[in-house]
Amino acid sequence: MPPMVTVQQERFTVRQRQVVHLIAQGCSNAEMADRLGISPRTAKAHSDTLRIKLRVHRRRHIPAAFRDATGEDPHAPEGLSGAAGERAALARPI
Repeated sequence: MPPMVTVQQERFTVRQRQVVHLIAQGCSNAEMADRLGISPRTAKAHSDTLRIKLRVHRRRHIPAAFRDATGEDPHAPEGLSGAAGERAALARPI
């Protein structure tokens, strides 16, 4: 089990919150890239950064680690996006 990370220890950008939400919804890097208007390589880089920040070894553990760290539901889109960098594509159903 990964160590608990507190909200005070880690802060998450709007883009990182968007990526967490999309991972929680089951999106691949290619799907995330399409929805966020970035390259699949950049989507993978965001996932890798989150894995390191949340101290998990597998991408699929990111949503649970995010919930543990913040108390926020990674499946709920409200609160995970913001005005900076927000894309209408994020609201599209999967």
